[in-house]
Amino acid sequence: MDCAIEVHKQLGPGLLESAYQECLYYELKQAGLIVQKEKPMPVVYKEIKLDHRYRIDLLVEEKVVIEIKTVEAFNDVHIAQVLTCLRLGNYKPGLLFNFQTTILRNGIKRIIN
Repeated sequence: MDCAIEVHKQLGPGLLESAYQECLYYELKQAGLIVQKEKPMPVVYKEIKLDHRYRIDLLVEEKVVIEIKTVEAFNDVHIAQVLTCLRLGNYKPGLLFNFQTTILRNGIKRIIN
């Protein structure tokens, strides 16, 4: 969370999600963490593997899913999106960041599978 706060402090609100994603990726790598960007997330329905190009914004240390938004406020769909990624990848913790806030602490939601 400290890395995300640093990115928000430097950039403020108003940019696209991709800009925050790239900067957060950089900060997490600088902190010595193993981070994957745009990690593919296959969807399996019964015995059918669907390649719909679902991707996790950032996966930290092979266990923490990070989804980045730039929205007025979180809604149920944003939370469901993270829960789906957690469930499909068999991950437990997730963080949802909304960089479209004046204070990032107000735009952080922890989600557990």
